[in-house]
Amino acid sequence: MKHQITHISPIHIAKIFAILYFAISLPFLIFMEVSMLFSPLHEAPRRFLIAMPIVYGLCGFVVTFVGAILYNFIASKIGGIEFTTREVEEK
Repeated sequence: MKHQITHISPIHIAKIFAILYFAISLPFLIFMEVSMLFSPLHEAPRRFLIAMPIVYGLCGFVVTFVGAILYNFIASKIGGIEFTTREVEEK
């Protein structure tokens, strides 16, 4: 059975991706903190380390929001992403 995604809710998908981008940035935060310990500038302010996950989350939100709006516009003109599904038996 073929289905087509013709509309994506920009706010909902943007919230999900903001959380994902925030979570993905956290391991990099640890790496950057460790690398700063061995840097000649190890006394540099660490404010950007705290801001990094927040900025990543905001960027993820904005980019995904705009992308969803563009997708909805394009899908309304030429059709959305098609995918095929099939029913399976529960085990």
